[in-house]
Amino acid sequence: MANTVQSKKRIRRNERRAAINRARVSRIRTFIRSVEEAIASGDKSAADEALKAAQPEIMRGATKGVLHRKTASRKVSRLAKRVKAIA
Repeated sequence: MANTVQSKKRIRRNERRAAINRARVSRIRTFIRSVEEAIASGDKSAADEALKAAQPEIMRGATKGVLHRKTASRKVSRLAKRVKAIA
């Protein structure tokens, strides 16, 4: 159990930050899911639009620290490759 004032404050802050990070990761997953659904339907224009919306969201997750920078780049790259392959 936390004893000092500072450790109690850190616990409160960590809970707030965890909630924010959870929401941010969930939002990123939703954007990725929308791209994958557009790819699965075979609609290239919808997939392009979904990717354009998802890319900044994924990279924002990297800058905010909920995703590693290289993980975010890899996700964007793989999604773009799949969208391009729709033809």
